[in-house]
Amino acid sequence: MRTKVWAHRGASAYAPENTLEAFELAIRQKADGIELDIQMTKDGKLAVIHDETIDRLWDGSGYVKDFTMEELKAFRCGRLWPEFNSSAIPELREVLALVKPSGLTVNIELKTGVFRYKGIEKEALKQVKKAGMEERVIYSSFHHPSIIKVKKLDHKALTGLLFSDGFINVPAYAKLIGADALHPSLNHLRSKKLVRKAKKKKLPLHVWTVNDKDMMEYLADQEIEVIITDYPDIAKEIVDKKGKLHDTISSI
Repeated sequence: MRTKVWAHRGASAYAPENTLEAFELAIRQKADGIELDIQMTKDGKLAVIHDETIDRLWDGSGYVKDFTMEELKAFRCGRLWPEFNSSAIPELREVLALVKPSGLTVNIELKTGVFRYKGIEKEALKQVKKAGMEERVIYSSFHHPSIIKVKKLDHKALTGLLFSDGFINVPAYAKLIGADALHPSLNHLRSKKLVRKAKKKKLPLHVWTVNDKDMMEYLADQEIEVIITDYPDIAKEIVDKKGKLHDTISSI
């Protein structure tokens, strides 16, 4: 099995994270999928942005939930990315429209850990269905009740359990709540215990955020299902090289 590469917030090492430009670049770099984050705006739209506030990247201040989508689109990221001064915060539907022709998988992270954003799960499912991309989307969240809610709203929807520390026997827990995949932080993959347990439970591992070349090679050697990285071009080169070597050995 050849490891797949998903672009973390797009090709975010080369373009502002979670922007159309970052996702477009991920497509050009031949990523197999993209990962993105959604928050809900004041007018109930789904903004593609990681933080609950706009302060870190954009030229403004305040919570995403306190702005309309139109207001959010007026902010720019020229302070940190002067060459992308025209980039704007996109709406989920825009990203889906951009990615749809490419065939890439889309990992939608529901950012419901700080604010619960009533109805965000239902609206995300609605937007994905409207785009005709149900079979290419997986929903993940650190706030696990959101995963459960997605499954209740659509039992066919794929979900991924996001976690970084503090969990015991995560594969069994994931099965208990109906998750379809595990989304561990990279530090969990330094032990092969999780890999063994995940394989036993038939739970794919989608690992974040893998930016170190040696770790990319290690995960590809372990045939981990997905690497989530800011550098999809580098990861693809490593994965493809490993795949060709494996194909050559298999044919001997």
